[in-house]
Amino acid sequence: MPETVFRTEGVTKVYQTGVVKVFALDGVDLELFAGELTVLLGPSGSGKSTLLNILGGLDHATEGRVWFRDTELTHMSDRGLTQYRRDHVGFVFQFYNLVPSLTARENVQLVTDVSPDPMPAEQALSLVGLGERMDHFPSEMSGGEQQRVAIARAIAKRPEILLCDEPTGALDSTTGVQVLEVLKDINERFGTTTVIITHNADIQRMAHRVIQFQDGKISDVKINETQLAPSEIVW
Repeated sequence: MPETVFRTEGVTKVYQTGVVKVFALDGVDLELFAGELTVLLGPSGSGKSTLLNILGGLDHATEGRVWFRDTELTHMSDRGLTQYRRDHVGFVFQFYNLVPSLTARENVQLVTDVSPDPMPAEQALSLVGLGERMDHFPSEMSGGEQQRVAIARAIAKRPEILLCDEPTGALDSTTGVQVLEVLKDINERFGTTTVIITHNADIQRMAHRVIQFQDGKISDVKINETQLAPSEIVW
């Protein structure tokens, strides 16, 4: 068995408005393993993004325990979680979150300037196929190119973990496949443990492990013995 990277026990996240309690997560027990590409599937509101935020150190669980390798994140301070994110985690979101007044190179350098062992921004952009576009601004790029800049920014600090929340959600199918090919290449090339949230059930076919969410709980876990290339996925 590969090394366990994340482990959760009974993780619950409750949001309360007045007397109304909403359980975004309701007792989630989970293991994620080194080097795997995992897809989290489920409808909106099923708990996928909440779990990703807790694993990434962006939020705390209301109850339960969370470990990254041998380090418990459960009660870690905000300062500790900031250091954890900086040293170990790369994030990719649906809407890129690029700074519009900065070039692609400068957007990536935002991360490399504060990381302990970054790769050059130029190398990260070349890895995602944007070596010729690094001095362009986001407004001069397509949606798929902007998302690849976001991926370059995430991988430039050489993270052990890449957490992707709907990375193809704002893209058409052709561009989405290009982005998935980049994510799969990073996973295979560097052994980066990669987690992808998606509504698109077809994307699960490229994953090593598929985790289905429903109503704040894990409803199913499946392991794919063979994985399709993104170009083989029919959307």
